Amino acid sequence: MGWLVWTGTALAMAGLVGLGYCIVAAIAAKRAGLPDPELRSRLARIVSINVGALLISVLGLMSVVVGVFLA
Repeated sequence: MGWLVWTGTALAMAGLVGLGYCIVAAIAAKRAGLPDPELRSRLARIVSINVGALLISVLGLMSVVVGVFLA
């Protein structure tokens, strides 16, 4: 079950990279001084990416836990 642990680790790391991207993108959007409607639409896009990154990270962590229990 070592492969499950390493696959889960890779998924969790990919999710963390996605979360880091969301943080940087949100800070850049707020500093850009955009009008309110455009800022809201850009942040809505970032939130959807954030939810996807969280899902990938959770699936990765679940895979690690299952792999450890089965090993």
